[in-house]
Amino acid sequence: MRPSMLFRLRGLSRSLLLASGIALAGAASAQGTAIKVLVGFPPGGGTDAIARVLADKLKDQLGVPVIVENKAGAGGQLAAQALKAAAPDGNTLFLTHDHSVSILPLVMKNPGFDPAKDFVAVAGFATFVNALAVSGGTPAKSVNDYVAWVRSQGGGKGTVGVPAPASVPEFLVKVVGQKYSLDLQAAPYRGSAPMMADMLGNQIAAGVASIPDFIENHKAGKIRVVAVMGGARQAVMPDVPTFAELGLAGFEDIPYYGYFAPAGTPKAVIDRFSEALAKVLTQPDVRSQLTAMGLAVGHMPPEQLASRERAYAQTWARVIKASGFQAQ
Repeated sequence: MRPSMLFRLRGLSRSLLLASGIALAGAASAQGTAIKVLVGFPPGGGTDAIARVLADKLKDQLGVPVIVENKAGAGGQLAAQALKAAAPDGNTLFLTHDHSVSILPLVMKNPGFDPAKDFVAVAGFATFVNALAVSGGTPAKSVNDYVAWVRSQGGGKGTVGVPAPASVPEFLVKVVGQKYSLDLQAAPYRGSAPMMADMLGNQIAAGVASIPDFIENHKAGKIRVVAVMGGARQAVMPDVPTFAELGLAGFEDIPYYGYFAPAGTPKAVIDRFSEALAKVLTQPDVRSQLTAMGLAVGHMPPEQLASRERAYAQTWARVIKASGFQAQ
């Protein structure tokens, strides 16, 4: 064989080996350690749907599988405890809203975790509002209609579903009852999905949960959202008034969605995930899906999410204290 041919064959062989190495490295990356995203609520609810939309896109940005694991129960407490117990290597994250991180430590004597010590903020991606909705089994089309219906049906007594005990929705039920001189009792569920099932089956006449939990059934006319929290009406349902418009002030500080990691997770790992999430949130299809769920989409880097969480907890600490609620 001529030297020039041998040289070319050796070069081709090296190229093939290099290509094989790249392919194997890519395969190893794809089969490498997946990122597990804990969700503290059952499949089928708003938080679960949001987590899956983002996981599908994040895997492309990060180059590893991103798997949603539902660890439902106790308003996200079980998932929060699982996060605390996880290794701080960036392979386990917690996607949650305000209740699990900001509210549970205010309403429980021993939630099993301390967000200030056990968690680190990774990135936020949206804010949202909670709302009061009535089931299709009631004729109510407004809060005043609902109040009149409760008085006519139960002599001023009524039950309102909430996704978790000692939650912002439960405090809202109490305030609504006080304002309208109704005996409203909150009925806590293990997440919004089972609550919604009972509302759709007319087993419960009303519920308080997030806009993402209600939006699809509201659009379909199966339930009716009659009031929303926050300082302004929501673009996805502009005809629905705020509680402030109805004379219920104090519910303007709106909750957030974000990712948290175990304390001690390396900053480089956190920053990489935050940057990947920021890129995902620029994708038009992602923004349209999340906006359609009733979210106000916007990337919050770690420091901003941490600041948002602390401010929200301080606001609700005052509301909870004023309500007379005692930590359980």
